[in-house]
Amino acid sequence: MTPAELSRTVLRSVRGAVEEQELSVPVPARIVVQPPPRPGCGDYASNVALQLAQQAGRPAREVAEILRKRLVGSAGIARVEIAGPGFLNFTLGDGAQVALVRDVLAQGAVYGERGAGGRGGVPGPSPVRTSAREPARVPVRVPSPDGARGLAVAEALGRIRVAAGEGLPDTAGAVGPDAAGAVGGDAYVVDERAADELAVLVARLGADEARWVLLRPAAHDPVRVPERPVQRESNPRFRVQYAYARVRALVRNAAELGFEGRPGDVGQALGGSAAQSLQALLTLLATYPSGIEVAARLRAPDRVARHLEATADAFFRWHDDFPPLPVGEQKPLAVHRARLALAEASGTVLVNGLRLLGISAPEYL
Repeated sequence: MTPAELSRTVLRSVRGAVEEQELSVPVPARIVVQPPPRPGCGDYASNVALQLAQQAGRPAREVAEILRKRLVGSAGIARVEIAGPGFLNFTLGDGAQVALVRDVLAQGAVYGERGAGGRGGVPGPSPVRTSAREPARVPVRVPSPDGARGLAVAEALGRIRVAAGEGLPDTAGAVGPDAAGAVGGDAYVVDERAADELAVLVARLGADEARWVLLRPAAHDPVRVPERPVQRESNPRFRVQYAYARVRALVRNAAELGFEGRPGDVGQALGGSAAQSLQALLTLLATYPSGIEVAARLRAPDRVARHLEATADAFFRWHDDFPPLPVGEQKPLAVHRARLALAEASGTVLVNGLRLLGISAPEYL
């Protein structure tokens, strides 16, 4: 069960309570579920009862209990608990992890996308420099005052908004002496200064590092340009690409051993502990689609970069706790197939997110 599916399930419980007059409140348009603030509080949490309590004229814990009774036994939900002033904490069933991995792998290149844009895939990065004689492929709004950063952000937002189902962005407002555009079309001209700045940065750092440097900081944070790109794990961009390359290496190595990924139970972590690394990785995979929607709504491609960074770090921690490949003379087991499938799902999120940012995902590093 993904966060979106859980949100819809909770929403149905609210609607049912209203229809059967257990609650007298307007049914909200959507309900937010998110990972709990600390371990031991289930897989996801929601403050919906606190939000509805005032309108219902009842204590939040009483509203939460009404919803809890309706949610107990729902498909994919193993346990629903009330915490604090009225939070609902959800523990998903054993099949939720398998269903998530299967869903990610089934959707593949369009996982995280919605609307018509998802079916055809998200366009790749536009050329660094465009002119009236050399139109770009993706129409974007280019804020000239931000120079290279504005251009990189606008191009990334064009892809992110398509992925989020918002359609192609309006090009009205492109600036510069040669500014032009086409609403719903495929040609535009950007500010020459911004294109020049980006071209210089790409020549200095390479296209991938240049875009990461420009896109990773939040809008209110300054851009810090390194002297040269660093190809080691201290560089977040390299870690993200390296995590994807590691996934592809695992798939190749598994093929040599005669097995492939298959969603299932990944077993116990090394040492037999219930490692938090597994839940952290699953949560990041499940929340990737909602992260894309938030990035589009807030016009914040940095959120995609940070999600990828967190996913890569979680993947490496999980990888160490749950080795996907047999060790020594060990034969491939069902847990190895399940772990490989989870690794592939992680790679799917990484490559899809990198594509939205216009950054490559090499299979070898």
